[in-house]
Amino acid sequence: MGEGGEGRDGGASRAALVGFRTTLYGCFTRWGDALFELADAALCAPAPVGSVPALSLEPVFRRSHGSLYKALARGRIDSEALRRALVAHRPADWPAVFAVDASTWDRCDAETSPERGFYYSASRHSAGQPIVAGWSYQWICQLDWAADSWTAPLDAKRIAPREDATTATIVQVHRLVGLLGDDGPVPLFVFDAGYDPIALGAGLADTRAQVVVRIRSDRVFHPDPDPKPAGAVGRPRRHGPRFALSDPASWTEPDTELGTHDPRYGDVRVQAWHGLHPKLQGRGRWAGADGPPIVRGTVIRVEVEHLPKRTARAKKTLWLFWSGPGLPDLDVCWRAYLRRFDIEHTYRFAKQALGWTTPALRTPEQADRWTWLIVAAYTQMRLARGLVADDRLPWERPCDTARLTPTRVRRGFRRLRAAIGTPASPPKCHRAGPGRPRGTRRPPRTRYPALKKAA
Repeated sequence: MGEGGEGRDGGASRAALVGFRTTLYGCFTRWGDALFELADAALCAPAPVGSVPALSLEPVFRRSHGSLYKALARGRIDSEALRRALVAHRPADWPAVFAVDASTWDRCDAETSPERGFYYSASRHSAGQPIVAGWSYQWICQLDWAADSWTAPLDAKRIAPREDATTATIVQVHRLVGLLGDDGPVPLFVFDAGYDPIALGAGLADTRAQVVVRIRSDRVFHPDPDPKPAGAVGRPRRHGPRFALSDPASWTEPDTELGTHDPRYGDVRVQAWHGLHPKLQGRGRWAGADGPPIVRGTVIRVEVEHLPKRTARAKKTLWLFWSGPGLPDLDVCWRAYLRRFDIEHTYRFAKQALGWTTPALRTPEQADRWTWLIVAAYTQMRLARGLVADDRLPWERPCDTARLTPTRVRRGFRRLRAAIGTPASPPKCHRAGPGRPRGTRRPPRTRYPALKKAA
């Protein structure tokens, strides 16, 4: 069975992992050996990464501890080539469903770090407000229907404080759609309630992509008005009667309905109304235009019998806004939104186990390189699933090698890495560098305040 239960597809899985590692090494154009071994050290560390200099003690990192931060400061990563490699090695049997979400790398006290902004945080507060100062990174991960926490990160982008988040999201989704190609099903991108569904639908109208965004239950939409009668004077109407999500009396008969049963949610009823649009105003994103556009989409109502964890204040009704080519698949839409929360597990594992936000990096460019290393490390873990043995703790239950969690795969990656080798070259010199010349001093570093977004 080999290293960890390799069966009929073990050879193909091993070849895919080795091929990705070779391609990844080629994406490092400067300090590639140190960057590659740094990613391996984060994977092979026996415990969660709590200190980046401590990774130099790992046997897979054959260089001095000073090479860690030098590689992050002076290294270069071809991000476009790495994106193509991630797309080329994405799981072919997973559905074309992708979750988009942002997470904050808090750097509250790093006054010498530029391009920090204020972002919402549910767990940390600053001056009594649920905000932190730091860098915001937005990931796009492919989802699976399996009952596990695995995802396939395909892209990561740092959104600057003065950058429009909606425009950056549209560009990021459009770039990934171009890498996916025109063959296969139309990709579906799932967003939470913090995103603007109308702006995303308008910005991606010419892109081969479907968008599903959760919306608030107090929003109001309108259908197209009836045709203007012959001989009538005045300006033609742009909006039909009100369709208020909170007022069932304003609802019309749904255009499509779906009834199904789910083991976790019981009986599920899905209703959809096509061709609805909100009443936009000529301000904000639409300021300066000839007039606010009409962005049509499908309003989807999901009602479940019960929730997996019943709470007194939990809602049993979910509203979604869909836009894109064709008509929505209701069964895919509601299930895709529930699977969207798998990206939260990916963020938590990247931070707690792989140490994504652990390094005290000064510049955002260094943080970008470390983020790409974490994305590449997580991808190697997914490709190694089924190739490593179940190195479980005494109180854990045995698990099939094809169903190992990210934590268990990381435990066995050390032995797998010894078997597959590394494309990185060994260090050429073991002597210490000359260091800083005696008598020289560094000037004080420039301080940068955290930027606030303009209203």
